[in-house]
Amino acid sequence: MNKNKYSVSLTRYKRFPTRAVNIGNVPLGGENPVRIQSMTTTDTMDAEATVEQTISMVNAGSEYVRITAPSVKDAENLAAIKSGLQKRGVNVPLIADIHFTPNAAEIAARIVEKVRVNPGNYIDKKNTGKTEYSEEEYKLEIEKIAKRFSPLVKICKENGTAMRIGTNHGSLSERIVTHYGDTPEGMVESAAEFINVCRELNFHDIVLSMKASNTRVMVAAYRLLMKRMLEEGWDYPVHLGVTEAGDGMDGRIKSAVGIGALLEEGIGDTIRVSLTEPPENELPVARMIAERYLNRKSDEGIPEIDFPVKNPFTYTKRKTFVLSQFGGTFPPLVIADFSGKDKITLKDFEEIGYLFNKTLNKFEKSDIAADAVFIADAEIECAIPPALKIISKRKIENANVIPLVKFFETDAEYFPNITLVELSTDDIYSGDFLRIAGSKNVIFKLTSFRENFVLDMRRAFFELERLNIKNPVILYRDYSSLPKEKFLIYSSIDFGALLLDGYGDGVWASSGNDEISADYINRGLFGILQASRVRISKTEYISCPSCGRTLFDLVEVTGKIRAKTSHLKGIKIGIMGCIVNGPGEMADADYGYVGSGPGKITLYKGQQVVMKNVSAETAVDELIKLIKDNGDWVEPK
Repeated sequence: MNKNKYSVSLTRYKRFPTRAVNIGNVPLGGENPVRIQSMTTTDTMDAEATVEQTISMVNAGSEYVRITAPSVKDAENLAAIKSGLQKRGVNVPLIADIHFTPNAAEIAARIVEKVRVNPGNYIDKKNTGKTEYSEEEYKLEIEKIAKRFSPLVKICKENGTAMRIGTNHGSLSERIVTHYGDTPEGMVESAAEFINVCRELNFHDIVLSMKASNTRVMVAAYRLLMKRMLEEGWDYPVHLGVTEAGDGMDGRIKSAVGIGALLEEGIGDTIRVSLTEPPENELPVARMIAERYLNRKSDEGIPEIDFPVKNPFTYTKRKTFVLSQFGGTFPPLVIADFSGKDKITLKDFEEIGYLFNKTLNKFEKSDIAADAVFIADAEIECAIPPALKIISKRKIENANVIPLVKFFETDAEYFPNITLVELSTDDIYSGDFLRIAGSKNVIFKLTSFRENFVLDMRRAFFELERLNIKNPVILYRDYSSLPKEKFLIYSSIDFGALLLDGYGDGVWASSGNDEISADYINRGLFGILQASRVRISKTEYISCPSCGRTLFDLVEVTGKIRAKTSHLKGIKIGIMGCIVNGPGEMADADYGYVGSGPGKITLYKGQQVVMKNVSAETAVDELIKLIKDNGDWVEPK
């Protein structure tokens, strides 16, 4: 087996074959469709409120409902919740979310259809200060895991209860971190220790997950998990999710990028979109993602390849030469599409981030101003922003204008200057392609007309690497037939999946839908670049979706923090509802705001606690002061 193999096929859409695991009356994996789920935000001890919210979630499409059980009392109250649902005629499978309390897990496993445990929190102790483990010490710790975890496995087996072994980046045990670091490899190994205990006890009703708020880490961890499954002969279903994705457009983009990149490869059997919004808002997004793969074509004639041309578990950007800031070490550029316009005005430029200041008689550029604009044959009836590149079908004598020509209309007269050549994936395999490939003045605008856009485009990039072609490539897709919501989700999947693999020196999306403004597309494309970790243009909020453990109003507080910090380009702020998940799941954050008790907040710089028991009334101001004290504050314009 090739050491980089992790999926069934790199060129045909095929689900990774897994066993079917029965979770109540809704089986998961096997031939079943990708299931969607969400998590309650009510206090688990409030059975009536939890029942009401569960019913609302089921009505919104949730096929499983997860409920936190942080204590023994919470776990016991799951029985009242289940009874209340049954009295209302609702038989949705319930999942108990367990992190630190084995006793609670063992109670819950006798009541609900599935329990979720986090290996990094469930047994292993953290923060003992130990930095090295001998081989013997490491072995003893694994034996302890088997001893303490086995009772739960036996209870699940006796009661027909499924189990999710859910590893989270940032919440790995101290022991795992000392050996593997806080890495995707460590995440897989953490889960494997628990899987081996289950297998020794002949328990196989297992679901696995490798969640992270960093999409790059998340995708690498899941790919390594699938590689391990192939090597070991495991066939367990997989749960996908980007943890703490945030809210609004950014939260939806980030979820679609991470989840979609894996579903495109046939990886994933159930998904949860984690938004800092009511759980009912998560489900339409999850359904939109999952339904894209219901009737996906398998074989579309994409040239087969057995293994990736580069390491799929470590991010590296494709090496290219530089043309007009496309390629090289420059981040991917954003191209706006004005092809449907006859005339371009100042208002059009404002929509893509260029505000004309009449007093100063110059353009002011926002942090998410498009880098280039395609005008097709339109006339520009105003001043042109000096930093903006113009892509035109007509020859215009201007240093910032790049002509666009179709692949079979290429003419040598264009080549003394920079030229953008429009081609499809099929063109790359044609003999004519070599006529222009490698020309030092050519940028490619590449698209695919196949349903399996990601697989086809990536295979084309494999071919470019095989041929040692170093021209910059702009990723392009036309979404004219899609409504606004699907445009955002589908473009996030298509472009995000390729960007996560290091492919693409620019992104360009077009839409003929009048409801989709140039501003919306522009913000979406910049959001995709940020979610894919290839270009940071704004503040990033790693905020959890709330649950019964949450100690403050996450939506309200996130809004307050965003209002005061949204101008801090490149800063990552974690906003976590409780101390259980908070410190671990905001592993990537520069600063953290974490609920530590009723009305109390703990503030973090990175992973280090800076202030404990801060009053919730003053905590946002204290967070701002912390950012200022560390030199990361700039005054808003």
